[in-house]
Amino acid sequence: MLKQRVMTAAWLAPLVLAGLFGLQGGGYALFTACIVLLGAWEWTNLAGVEQPLKRTLLVAGCAVLMLLMWLTGSAHAEWPLWLAAAGWLANLVWVARYPRLAIQWHSTPGRLLMGLWVLLPCWVGFNILRESGAIWLLFVLLLVWSADIGAYFAGRRWGKRKLAPSVSPGKSWEGVFGGMAATTLLAIGFAIGLSLGLGESVALVVITLLVTLISVLGDLLESMLKRYRDVKDSSQLLPGHGGVLDRIDSLTAAIPLFALLYLQVLSL
Repeated sequence: MLKQRVMTAAWLAPLVLAGLFGLQGGGYALFTACIVLLGAWEWTNLAGVEQPLKRTLLVAGCAVLMLLMWLTGSAHAEWPLWLAAAGWLANLVWVARYPRLAIQWHSTPGRLLMGLWVLLPCWVGFNILRESGAIWLLFVLLLVWSADIGAYFAGRRWGKRKLAPSVSPGKSWEGVFGGMAATTLLAIGFAIGLSLGLGESVALVVITLLVTLISVLGDLLESMLKRYRDVKDSSQLLPGHGGVLDRIDSLTAAIPLFALLYLQVLSL
């Protein structure tokens, strides 16, 4: 398993980084759309659709929506980000009250609809952050990775209080606080490196803490869906790593909501 993970990471990481930071414009949008559409393929299974033809048609429908968004300018608009904000509020309630409120979203159409406000705004957020000059795209990627690393080590060392035992028994509040500590240091480092003023620096730290919590929710949402579907991974597309959604679950929440806060606060 470890050998598979290393081999997959060896070719996948350079490819993803080259696509995210080497491409611009339509090429970048197409590259990130492919990532999101792979996630959509896996989401159809989490939604309970098993027939390959139906899954293909649903992913094709998602691709058509993305094309329409690109042609109408919605791929760089704020409204999908506000849709994500509203959708993630609903996701928070469902994760916090799982399995009691599963009846509200358990149907296949319900889970497919959930996928729209999780995946499409993530793609929009990628586009908006790349337009910012890539520095904030880099920041949010480092934020999610730092949160994961901080949570892992803090959770192993001090983890006692369960965060969401019905959804992901291994996660603890101590892990969350460890992730927040790591991302706070990241934000301070960026603020210093970018020579931000005091007000901007404080705003960046506050936004960072909010997005750190949101990234945890992204992880928990996918865990909830996998638990309900009784599967370990979203797919086996990435040997040793599971599926695409297993790698971007935190980003599906962090990217659109950081992009929204960036537009409202940091870009002014």
